[in-house]
Amino acid sequence: MIVGVPKENFPGENRVALVPANIAALKKAGIEVSIEKGAGSDAGYPDSAFTEKGAKTTDSRADLFHSADIVLFVRALGANPQAGKSDLELMKKAQIIIGAMEPLSEPDSLKLLAEKGVTAYAMELMPRITRAQSMDILSSMATIAGYKAVLLAANALPRMFPMMMTAAGTISPAHAFIVGAGVAGLQAIASAKRLGAVVHAYDVRPAVKEQVESLGGKFVELQLDTGDAETKGGYAKEMGEEVLRKQREMMFKVVADSDVVITTAAIPGKKAPILVTADMVKGMKPGSVIIDLAAERGGNCELTKPGETVDLDGVKIIGPINLPSTVPYHASQMYSKNLTNFLTLLVKDGAAQINSDDEVLAATMVTRDGQVISKG
Repeated sequence: MIVGVPKENFPGENRVALVPANIAALKKAGIEVSIEKGAGSDAGYPDSAFTEKGAKTTDSRADLFHSADIVLFVRALGANPQAGKSDLELMKKAQIIIGAMEPLSEPDSLKLLAEKGVTAYAMELMPRITRAQSMDILSSMATIAGYKAVLLAANALPRMFPMMMTAAGTISPAHAFIVGAGVAGLQAIASAKRLGAVVHAYDVRPAVKEQVESLGGKFVELQLDTGDAETKGGYAKEMGEEVLRKQREMMFKVVADSDVVITTAAIPGKKAPILVTADMVKGMKPGSVIIDLAAERGGNCELTKPGETVDLDGVKIIGPINLPSTVPYHASQMYSKNLTNFLTLLVKDGAAQINSDDEVLAATMVTRDGQVISKG
């Protein structure tokens, strides 16, 4: 059983799907590893680090695909809609493809994979169950994004985060407001608190109040009837427009009083909900900063432009894209561990076990035997 790891060809993608530290675990499972030369260089993992652990390297991407039974991607076709198509002609029937694929928003890409006869596993569909936590790439990458969002905000803000008592006077702390207390939001709360900010947070799921407070944040109570705001999988549900309107009205003052606003609200496969309006931005002090982690999904702020910084009367709205790729060493480490755990579930005694009765494998499989497997 050979696992191939190609160099990522999505523009600006610096991560690699497998790091050298996980090769030993794959060997124990009867898996050999082949790496395209330079695959890990941008993430800080030279070819020599892979070969020292027993991996083979190849100059040819075509040869890598030809020899591999399983191919690991950070961004497979779907999550890499342009350059990813060039790999289609290299794939072979019955090959297994594993990676991020944007299956809910890019269904046409799944059809192309099905036509090649490959068995594809989209890691974004990992079920939110206890035994799958160690394979959950969304949580891993959200952790990176939440951390980096705070650093971006601290760098853009014309003031410091912590309170300081100095001979030149007392510096008051910055006030940060985190919207959405999922994995990214909780990491943003923890990181902003560590830097010394006064942190407030809000989520439509009242149950996360305890988690927010355990990290030193103050939970903002908005008296809204959100009903059952959480799916069975642990994600926030899409709220109706009336609930969103009332939510925005109640958030107005909190946003105005904040130096930093970090928004993290996303609904899988849907456009991100607008939570911060242009009027709310106008109510913020000049020099304030908004970091919109939902920029790639259209943004939680009405003024967000993905990949750009918008300035409205001195308030910066930053719409970062692919934040995990800006911390590629540790992002790759976490992603690789997720995939390694998945592979050791999939491969037994040196052979892939296509087990549709396993909840994890069944939930993530999106193509098999020339067919797209519907997820609803």
